[in-house]
Amino acid sequence: MSFSGPDHDHLPFQSGPLPAVVDHSSDPLANDPDYPDGSSALSRSASSSSFASIRGRQRSRRDSVLTERSYYGEMAQDGPFDGPAPDSVPSSISAFAHLRDPAGHSHLHNLARSRSRSTSVSSTRSFRFFDAAAVERANDIDRQMHPYRYDIDNDEEAYARAHALERDSMDEIHSLHTVTSSGDFNQHIIHDSPDPAALDDDDHHHRDRYKRYSNNDATDRPLLDHAGSFDISPTATGEPSTPEIMQQTVYLPEEDLIIALAGYKSSPLRLFLLTLLCVSTGGLAYLILRWLPKWRVSLLGYKAPLSNCDWVVLENQWGELSFLNVEKKPYNYPMSSVFNVHKSGSKPSDEIGYDPTIKSLHYFNYRYMRLILHPIEGKFELNNDWKDPSWLNLSAARKGLDMVTVGERQTVFGSNSIDIEDKPVFKLLVDEVLHPFYIFQLFSMILWSLDEYYYYATCILVISAISITNTLIETKSNMRRLREISRVVCSVRVLRENYWSTIPSTELVPGDIFEVSDPSLSEFPCDAMLLTGDGIINESMLTGESIPVSKYSATPESMAHLIDSGITLAPEIARNFLFCGTKIVRLRKPQDRASSPEDGEDLQGEPEAVALALAVRTGFNTTKGALVRSMLFPKPSGFKFYRDSFIYIAFMSAMAAVGFIFYTITFIRLGLPASLIAFRSLDLITIVVPPALPATLTIGTNIALARLKQKNIFCISPNRVNVGGKLDIVCFDKTGTLTEDGLDVLGVLVCNRHENLFSDVMPAAKYVVPASAKDLKKDWTVRLSMLYAMASCHSLKLIDDELMGDPLDIKMFMFTGWGLSEDGEVYTPAPESAEERYSPTTTSPQNTTLRSSGADSLAPMIMLPPRKLARTIVACDNDADPSTVDPDEANLGIIKMFEFVSQLRRMSVVVKRYRDSDMQVYVKGAPEILPQICNPDSFPEDYEQTLESYTHRGYRVIGIATKTLPNMSWYKAQKLKREDVEKDLDFVGFIVFENKLKPSTKSIIQELSAADLRTVMCTGDNVLTAISVARECELIHPGAPVFVPHFRSDELGIEWECIDNAYIKLDSATLMPTVDPDAPTRPSAREMRKYTLAITGEVFRWIMNYASSDMIRRMLIKADIYARMSPDEKHELVEKLQEIDYSVCFCGDGANDCGALKAADVGISLSEAEASVAAPFTSRVFEISCVPDVIREGRASLVTSFSCFKYMSLYSAIQFSTVGILYASGTNLGDFQFLMIDMFLILPIAVFMAWAKPYPVLSRKRPTANLVSQKILIKLVGQIVISVFFQFIIWEAVKRQPWYTPPIPGSDDSHVQSSDNTSLFLASCYQYIFVAMVLSVGPPYREPMRKNRPFMAMIAATTLIVTLILMVPPRWLFNLLVLTQMTLGFKLFILAVAAVNFGAAWVGERYLFVSLARTLTHIRRTVRGGRRKVRKQFKVLLEQHAQDFELL
Repeated sequence: MSFSGPDHDHLPFQSGPLPAVVDHSSDPLANDPDYPDGSSALSRSASSSSFASIRGRQRSRRDSVLTERSYYGEMAQDGPFDGPAPDSVPSSISAFAHLRDPAGHSHLHNLARSRSRSTSVSSTRSFRFFDAAAVERANDIDRQMHPYRYDIDNDEEAYARAHALERDSMDEIHSLHTVTSSGDFNQHIIHDSPDPAALDDDDHHHRDRYKRYSNNDATDRPLLDHAGSFDISPTATGEPSTPEIMQQTVYLPEEDLIIALAGYKSSPLRLFLLTLLCVSTGGLAYLILRWLPKWRVSLLGYKAPLSNCDWVVLENQWGELSFLNVEKKPYNYPMSSVFNVHKSGSKPSDEIGYDPTIKSLHYFNYRYMRLILHPIEGKFELNNDWKDPSWLNLSAARKGLDMVTVGERQTVFGSNSIDIEDKPVFKLLVDEVLHPFYIFQLFSMILWSLDEYYYYATCILVISAISITNTLIETKSNMRRLREISRVVCSVRVLRENYWSTIPSTELVPGDIFEVSDPSLSEFPCDAMLLTGDGIINESMLTGESIPVSKYSATPESMAHLIDSGITLAPEIARNFLFCGTKIVRLRKPQDRASSPEDGEDLQGEPEAVALALAVRTGFNTTKGALVRSMLFPKPSGFKFYRDSFIYIAFMSAMAAVGFIFYTITFIRLGLPASLIAFRSLDLITIVVPPALPATLTIGTNIALARLKQKNIFCISPNRVNVGGKLDIVCFDKTGTLTEDGLDVLGVLVCNRHENLFSDVMPAAKYVVPASAKDLKKDWTVRLSMLYAMASCHSLKLIDDELMGDPLDIKMFMFTGWGLSEDGEVYTPAPESAEERYSPTTTSPQNTTLRSSGADSLAPMIMLPPRKLARTIVACDNDADPSTVDPDEANLGIIKMFEFVSQLRRMSVVVKRYRDSDMQVYVKGAPEILPQICNPDSFPEDYEQTLESYTHRGYRVIGIATKTLPNMSWYKAQKLKREDVEKDLDFVGFIVFENKLKPSTKSIIQELSAADLRTVMCTGDNVLTAISVARECELIHPGAPVFVPHFRSDELGIEWECIDNAYIKLDSATLMPTVDPDAPTRPSAREMRKYTLAITGEVFRWIMNYASSDMIRRMLIKADIYARMSPDEKHELVEKLQEIDYSVCFCGDGANDCGALKAADVGISLSEAEASVAAPFTSRVFEISCVPDVIREGRASLVTSFSCFKYMSLYSAIQFSTVGILYASGTNLGDFQFLMIDMFLILPIAVFMAWAKPYPVLSRKRPTANLVSQKILIKLVGQIVISVFFQFIIWEAVKRQPWYTPPIPGSDDSHVQSSDNTSLFLASCYQYIFVAMVLSVGPPYREPMRKNRPFMAMIAATTLIVTLILMVPPRWLFNLLVLTQMTLGFKLFILAVAAVNFGAAWVGERYLFVSLARTLTHIRRTVRGGRRKVRKQFKVLLEQHAQDFELL
């Protein structure tokens, strides 16, 4: 029981099984078709701790201003096509990227808007130890002083923004917030800022800022304070002086979490006195300080500068307090080996003209993240974005590390292991037993034992022991499973001291060169850059997507991007980056080019021995480490029901205290012994606050979880189950959620050069290039280009004779009927006839002169047409007889590939036919971007009309373009740049895909709409396609006008267009529709009232940035379709809906939607895994039928929790009343009477009450979640009054009986026989039973009580037993319960009173108390001048909108 110092907080494992795997993370899908315009693979920013670093940082998502790049970095498939390009970066390491907005607004304007918008989140923070206002002010000041920490795009923009802020004013702000080591709040000017008195009128803004921060009131002091300012000049020893900062804030971007911390030093004297206090109080002081850690701080030590502290007090924005020891190790290495040191002129550390040596490394670990003391700024900072500048030189980096450097980096970064702390059983037991709940139970058991309630105390002890044991077993099991998932140790070959050696993967450090082509290596042990070779990697562990992605060796350009990026990876390096924990599907060793032969000559080279990778991040700094942390430390739930329940428990505790005082005085007046007075009075507390009360909160939730699991719906956050009962709106992803995952090729349309129109739809490849191809004449080249593009313009890979890649690419390639050869493996679809079999000579790459497209010389991928088709193609090209030509000449080899880039929304390939001197370029992309890169004359006249026709009907359309590169050699092709390849193209045609609704989609949408649950589609697909799907599934009213926004020509606003009726207009300011008076037909008022908006991601971003708040709110309540939405925009949409008080559910695929899934109140991921870190709920049934299941179970669980909580509260009130009446006579209930009530009545009834199944029909009304509302409290108080009233009737009646046996005041519990005891005990037993029936809620949230057969059986059994005890009790039971004799007439009287009691309780619960609550509400509003309760914002907005509509 000694306070030897602050210890680390234990891991917050939740109840219930944790996921067995960490797949389906919050990462982007590499192939999901729901991708928007302009979303990128990953936002590029320099990011890390936003408040604690001298390096470039990024702002959090709450400061989003303009986003053209994807927050979640998925493989953005915003065009009508997609492909598994390796630019998908797990979102656990990604963040918003905000570029210059299209309207031309300045960065300062955007920064100001972002600050104003970020204030909305402050209310969600609950700092207790630190002043919340000070934390917010420190955040704002640090943002102004160090904008480079929050910036987004690149270093140049960050520095420009920093210089845009006046240097003098920044110095002034900086100087005005200084706390000395003595705690004084000083005004300290550093850079000769002007005196406020000397400022002229032109400098009024300086004076205003000076006045704002000149108050010495402690409540106005910011948290981020400096005691030595930024005086970083070297000391006499040559070392820079470290400012004595007392406390600071740190932003953790991976956690989206703000923490505040302060430094302390231990005091031996205080520690001795505290230990003495704990011992002298028998451990009571220890318990109090354990439960109230704020009090421990001042008792353990005193404040100290962070640079000289022994431990820190750390509090996050949720009010969770931690005490962490500061480790100190000798170091003696340059600061650049720990922190990124940039020379930009805009950062404090830039004033240092050298790289100082760090003598001692001070650090602590918080949530497995290491924060290290910066010797210049005097603050603790993350260094998980550290890069070695020497990595820019690939040749130098490939030489590996020396042992001195290895030791240095092991000291800084620690072991390369994701090793979760395995707490010993004893510590887990102590943590569990010392919980206030079990301490209260221990107190109760000791009290009961001293009062000779041995049997009852023993039963509670056994139950508590079983509960604790189960908890320990479950916790250890969860820890073991997580450790097995997260901790992977393998052997790797590493290059050190110019020698190869085999080491455990735990010894890897950043900068190590290790072999990844080792066959024994099945997954990557750390985050790394691929230096040589190429591979195919399964990143499903991170992204939830099973389609592997391709990885290629790094270039000097990609290494430069790596160095420039912060913790967020630039999308340019995603194709070279290997993520820890991802599975190796294939890794090919490289072949060095030994020479560069002239054009047309073969390349000769010797294969290098191994494929190499450069370790970049290790341990918990890796992407996998971030995902494990997200499982260990989930965002706390702030559901109102749980807060209210503890408020009610506190209220009941206060009532117990009042009863304690009252009955203590009563017992003194009765002259009872002091010991008996103490026992009886303390016993009252255990009655009013029953030990089982907190446990009842989880009964309904656990049963709901079990039922959901039977439906293949799994949950890793049990608290979210009840939240599901309060949903107001459900947002759906489209592809793979509302519609089928795969896309089928409907057909192909090619450009008819004769008529300059599109051809008819060709549903099969044989119609594209038929056998009678000579008859095609002028269209021959166009049709052949379409077939070649479909066969080659993809990123498919051949793994173990199976095609792997994006499903859309696979469908497109399968449409052609071609084969594929790669690395000697051949894929051939089932031929239709012997004539179509593939030629054996075409299956060997060595028979061609084709070269590969990779950075290293690797065998190329060859496309193999069916033999008959190949002969036809060659014969038509050469005007020869098909029987005399070589079919190999139709083979295509991919020479160079430019993979899909989300910003460009296209991909391209350079291909070459066998023995052809020319090469062809084929581009596949979104139809909207083809006019930018194609010759205008190549488009047919009906291009726009045809495109709109198909997208309007819900089809997905891909455009194809081509051009010829004459006399192009392999080496010239390798030097081609993308911008040169993808220009001056000729349009070829469209590939049309159809995306069908899932069978249950329409019926589920109808069910949710019938329940008045708003449904919204949020997709990355084309807006017209989204509208078509929304109408097909009836997400929007079939006849309702739909308005689509467009930017005005002057780019200063937006205008709206009705896609169905050009005569219907929408006011851009009010978003209210009007009909042109000249319209030939007018839609009905009902249809007009149902109008909706279809918002594109680009317009959504504009509205968020520049529209008025009124317009934003109107848009949020009227827009039901959001198209071309990037992942961060989906995320922000969810948060904006929550800001107007919507309780939001988001249902998506769990990968590209992970941000929205996590932000939503209820996120449901459709995934094959039993658990996903992407969302609280995971459904293995890939249909949205899981949504109403979760809502039904959530409502039933919430109502059950209310019922059980009210039942336990009434149980304690009834027993309090019984015991209180008996206390007035100086007696009590007996030991076995207590035992029977608690063990054989209350416990089984409460359990079986929760077994009621949810009602199958969703009600339009939501259940209440307010436990302390007037309606709930009136019912609860009313039931208490009824119970007490009928107990008094029984008590008064029994005292008038001639056979009445009075109690003996002060008798022990074995001699409590009295008529008072017997009558009240039996009457209360009936009350316990019947009140359970009254509180058992049925429709509209649960099935009727009669269908809960276990509960009805328990009610019948307990009623029968109590009646048996009342009427004809067995002698042994009569004696055991210490009862007294009563006449038959009085027994029947008790039965009658119990029946009337039941009837009164039933009528009161269903009718009387409801009317009373309404009456009191009306009176209260009248007294308060018409004041109404605070309503949800969206309901008020909807009512206002309806009123405005009626005025039109």
